[in-house]
Amino acid sequence: MNVRVDGGRLRYVQKITVGSHVLLADEPGEVGGADAGPNPYELLLAALGACAGITVQMYADRKQWPLEEAHIVLSWARVHAKDCAECDTEVGMVDGIEMEISFSGDLSEDQRRRLTEIANKCPVHRTLSSPIQIHTRLARAQ
Repeated sequence: MNVRVDGGRLRYVQKITVGSHVLLADEPGEVGGADAGPNPYELLLAALGACAGITVQMYADRKQWPLEEAHIVLSWARVHAKDCAECDTEVGMVDGIEMEISFSGDLSEDQRRRLTEIANKCPVHRTLSSPIQIHTRLARAQ
């Protein structure tokens, strides 16, 4: 899987190319951007929400449960570690994502609970919850 991101003449606007799909990322106007697209954190939340939604739909299909729709609302915040009850550290800031999920369809409470558990096991959620190594190298000049 390859994703290409190119910056250009419009200050913070980034052109994202994934196969035949093209997206824009930017910063809002109040921080100097042109608001030409979601900011990087919004794209990260969108990736998590999309993955969770796809994962619960696949699970419901496999179980033949009557899931009609999944609705996922996400937000990101950086909080002081001392304010985080589930954090391993007391110093500095900690990133946090809130994900609220609801389902439409004739589902039992047990099915809704299980789908919520499954949403938390989607591949993007697992990636974000695991240690991640990012290796950056300088490419040849173009």
